[in-house]
Amino acid sequence: MTATTPTRATMKDVAALAGVSPKTVSNVVTGTIAVREETRARVEAAMAELDFVPNLSARGLRQGRSGIIALALPDLATAYSAELVHRIVEAAHERGLAVQIEETAREPDREKELLSRARAHLVDGLILNPIRLEDSVIRYADRLPPIVVIGEVEQHRADQVLIDSRLAAADVTRHVIARGARRITVIGADERGEVATATSRLRLEGVHDALREAGLPIDRAYEVNRLPWSMAAGAEGMKELLGRGIAFDAVIAFTDSMAAGALHALHDHGIDVPGDVIVTGFDDVEFSQFTSPSLTTIGFDRQTFAEAALELLLTRIDEPIAPLQARTMPHRLLDRTSTAAAPRGYTA
Repeated sequence: MTATTPTRATMKDVAALAGVSPKTVSNVVTGTIAVREETRARVEAAMAELDFVPNLSARGLRQGRSGIIALALPDLATAYSAELVHRIVEAAHERGLAVQIEETAREPDREKELLSRARAHLVDGLILNPIRLEDSVIRYADRLPPIVVIGEVEQHRADQVLIDSRLAAADVTRHVIARGARRITVIGADERGEVATATSRLRLEGVHDALREAGLPIDRAYEVNRLPWSMAAGAEGMKELLGRGIAFDAVIAFTDSMAAGALHALHDHGIDVPGDVIVTGFDDVEFSQFTSPSLTTIGFDRQTFAEAALELLLTRIDEPIAPLQARTMPHRLLDRTSTAAAPRGYTA
């Protein structure tokens, strides 16, 4: 007599015993969708009674899913990137996803590699933060796997989460004008069009919008750019502006890191902030509250930003032909000590 191998319980068996649909059983197993506690308890009791063991790896292969997404940012060394990565990874883990992280810098081939992995189903989808559409795989790829673009690159081929950088930069410029500033320098400005990022272009347009609105001149001598955008770049940009011998009373830096570098250079030159010159940043990274003086900046809710990016990506994975979506996150001006006074102005 031949021994009979016991039949392995399936999700359908669990669903029938618990009196729910197989989809509900799947939701309990994966944790991707909330299930009422009473229903969860019934499903878990049925799984225990049937000695049900979910085969998640086989399920993923059948669906062409790996349970992994990729996140690519230009520069992982910045405080902004570190905070954003943290938020996205936490949001992904809550949805049962692992995250592969890549630094693309100014290397388009790294985006191509990620695209190839997505097409081979080694990752389920991509969150990309290209700095220029001209260099991004988004522009010329014949077909795109599930992708969400974060940041300001203007494109119409993928879902996107962004803030209105142009409006935000105009808001911070209006703020320093309201404080009495009239000779406003800009660090991170698009002074070399061939290397300008989408962010630098939009933020500079916002500064110019506010200057024109106030009847103030636009003078390229007051604008400087250093790449990559870092504290060192902010300090070097500030030194270059000081070396030009121009009189100024405000500094708008396009990141908090560059603003911190500018504060350091101003201090080294004996220029008081906010007494002589007022300074602003952008992004509201953690250290911006702890610079001396604390930094006026533009902030937005990075948790909400991360959640939106994950929601759009999961929707795109599940519904590849759904209409494209773009979500603009609200921003706010955080008024701190670096703009607390009407500036006297600095003259070389």
